[in-house]
Amino acid sequence: MTNEDLLNVAQEFGSPVYVYDAAKIESQYKRLTNAFSNVKQLRINYAVKALSNISILKLLNSLGSCLDTVSIQEVKLGLLAGFEPQHIIYTPNGVSLEEIEEVAHLGVQINIDNLSVLEQFGSRHPEIPVCIRINPHVMAGGNSNISVGHIDSKFGISIHQIPHLLRIVENTNMHVNGIHMHTGSDILDIEVFLYAAEILFETAAHFKNLDFIDFGSGFKVPYKPGDIETNIEELGEKLSARFNEFCASYGKDLTLAFEPGKFLVSEAGSFLAKVNVVKQTTSTVFAGIDSGFNHLIRPMFYNSYHHIENISNPEGRERFYSVVGYICETDTFANNRRISEINEGDILRFKNAGAYCFSMASNYNSRFRPAEILWYNGKAHLIRERETFEDLTRNQVALDFSSSEKKSNKKRKEDAVTA
Repeated sequence: MTNEDLLNVAQEFGSPVYVYDAAKIESQYKRLTNAFSNVKQLRINYAVKALSNISILKLLNSLGSCLDTVSIQEVKLGLLAGFEPQHIIYTPNGVSLEEIEEVAHLGVQINIDNLSVLEQFGSRHPEIPVCIRINPHVMAGGNSNISVGHIDSKFGISIHQIPHLLRIVENTNMHVNGIHMHTGSDILDIEVFLYAAEILFETAAHFKNLDFIDFGSGFKVPYKPGDIETNIEELGEKLSARFNEFCASYGKDLTLAFEPGKFLVSEAGSFLAKVNVVKQTTSTVFAGIDSGFNHLIRPMFYNSYHHIENISNPEGRERFYSVVGYICETDTFANNRRISEINEGDILRFKNAGAYCFSMASNYNSRFRPAEILWYNGKAHLIRERETFEDLTRNQVALDFSSSEKKSNKKRKEDAVTA
């Protein structure tokens, strides 16, 4: 997509607006599958939570992807998008046993990360195969909020609890068909990932009837020009060789699985917002846009960096701006960022807006969530309409206080007369 394409999208569909490049999603998917082409059986489970628009799910389904889900609602979205139940894995955390059972009855692969739930589920449904999520106690990830494999994490069953885990499996006679881990997001050092993989291999050796080993994901993408990223090709070469070696010793060709979300859709996404005001203070020039952390919370929640370009004036002289939103609290997207000179009415492009952007958007301040556009085969396709006031009030139930208010007013008048 060119800047002109994006400006045309903003003009046609208004701002703010999310735009996703289908070609980038496809190229990222192919890059990942090519990196692991040396394994006999590879399964890519797209992490729905990153971007759950049904058209995005349909696109990934057409590429051959499977799904990683964390809620029954995501499971149902996947089924609605045309995925077969056996092509969906469900990895919840802290949900009720009833929800897990409901998902299991849909024919979806269950992944359990809690000893208590594992024992309950295994006792009631020993015939249903389950995957087990292990916590390898390996710290990985670019932010404490996205590092999920360390010793204090709420996710996964500790490797130190393997003896207890094995007793539960033996006592319930349940069928464990997969082993899983996820260390965190934005992994830079593939050696750390490979170290965690060795822990997973060691754990997998305890189970004799596995079908797959799921290594999660967390691959880092570049957020700015010249930024570092996970070397997928090197990881693919090293992990594939080690995985094939493990399969040979295990005596069976297992499936190697990953659960990429950000890696597949982050760079495909652009968030376009219009500059409402340019405000000069004693020390700062603010560019205030027609959006806020209700639409793009990652900079505030994760301290994440989104590269910002002024696509209305891409060749302009660069100046320093603090880009801020219209929310009633501080919502700063960038401090003292070098951006081509900004004028009111210009369109700013936030890059890497495909993952955890719309999916984490809200109606805070009673603002509408933006439209979503898929750029596919050289054309802009509307895949989610901009919300309206009717959307905002659709599920609200307004009580009628008029009769009680009249009674209250009458009582106050009577009291006043008596006084």
